[in-house]
Amino acid sequence: MTGKKSVARAMLMSDDTWRRHANPWSVWTRFGAIPLMILAVWSRDWIGWWCLAPIALVAAWLFLNTRVFAPIEKPVAWSSRGIYGEGLWVSGTASVTPEHRRLNRLLMAVGITGFLLIGYGLSALEIWPTLFGVTILTLGQLWRIDRFARLFDEHRRHARPE
Repeated sequence: MTGKKSVARAMLMSDDTWRRHANPWSVWTRFGAIPLMILAVWSRDWIGWWCLAPIALVAAWLFLNTRVFAPIEKPVAWSSRGIYGEGLWVSGTASVTPEHRRLNRLLMAVGITGFLLIGYGLSALEIWPTLFGVTILTLGQLWRIDRFARLFDEHRRHARPE
């Protein structure tokens, strides 16, 4: 099993879960969870170990988020097409070009860089590395969604010859 399939399995991502996650509300509220998680972790400076409660709440929301919105059967929205494309990528059902693979690896590195900056900023309680990391992480994730939307569009175009 590939790493990407292992992650999807760990998140219990069934076909129905992917369709629910493709709901634009799911996509955009996950982005909204980023500042909430940062605030929850940062709150350790104010409330000590009690910060684990808001951290757990945000983590629970991130898990439930992909399950609570109505499923999208026909992806039209950019975000929905991106999540469908990600599902194709993970399942291996789409024909992925070397360009997609190369750019996805680059965007994963961008995301990891942002995540590391956030981790440093939160551990040191430094605002600038935290904000810079969030910016890098968010832009990288938006770009990944765009690439997955393109992958989905290409897959749909080839699966349904005109």
